[in-house]
Amino acid sequence: MTDESDFAPALPTFESVAEELLRDPDDDVSLTTTGLHVHDRLFAYPDSEGLVVDLPTQRADDLVGRGVAEPVRAGRAEPRGAWVRIGDPEDWPELASEAHQFVGEPAVGRES
Repeated sequence: MTDESDFAPALPTFESVAEELLRDPDDDVSLTTTGLHVHDRLFAYPDSEGLVVDLPTQRADDLVGRGVAEPVRAGRAEPRGAWVRIGDPEDWPELASEAHQFVGEPAVGRES
């Protein structure tokens, strides 16, 4: 007899999230010892409590308000928005992708 938990999908890891983002067709994502970068700007990195991502301030505030994320001080890089830590690995792929898109966009008023 098989247990239903035998068929439960594996939780994402930082490595699996990185692998997916490195397949980006624009070839603009890189992985270094500090984390994931787009156009040489850090947008996501793992820490001992989860995945830390740089998101638009409104989005970060919404996630914090709903208990999905917690604020993190920007110690590694100057954020474009706000750094937040995502504890639940199930949310990592979606929010890392959002951070990639957000940080990878040209700054307002600059040429793309």
